Amino acid sequence: MEFLVDMVTSVPQGTSEQAVAEIRTREAARAGELAAEGSLLRLWRPPLAPGEWRTWGLFRAEDAEQLERVLASMPLRVWRHDTVTPLSPHPSDPGSSEGSGSSGGSGGSGSAGGSGSAGGAHGSGAARGEAPR
Repeated sequence: MEFLVDMVTSVPQGTSEQAVAEIRTREAARAGELAAEGSLLRLWRPPLAPGEWRTWGLFRAEDAEQLERVLASMPLRVWRHDTVTPLSPHPSDPGSSEGSGSSGGSGGSGSAGGSGSAGGAHGSGAARGEAPR
């Protein structure tokens, strides 16, 4: 099953730049591990308000409980609020491996880019834990 996760990070006031850099480094490493194991499919950076640190992620998990374990394993979770949207296959998904009109299968995994990387060219800064510009 695939899930779209809206991840909004709020660094507590007074947190040192060194502490932020350290947790971002750990987050990037964990994102790479999750991508390698197939749990993290893609990352995107939506339009941001000034000072906002936000990422959209496409995750794959067996169910909501497994997804929660994956999200809880990410270091930035201590500063982050996640909004999870479960996704279901669309019968007309052009990225579906079963083709148009199919009612089964993984539903749209092809539309995730299929690279297995944490975001490819789009969102790679989020995988590295970079703050918005």
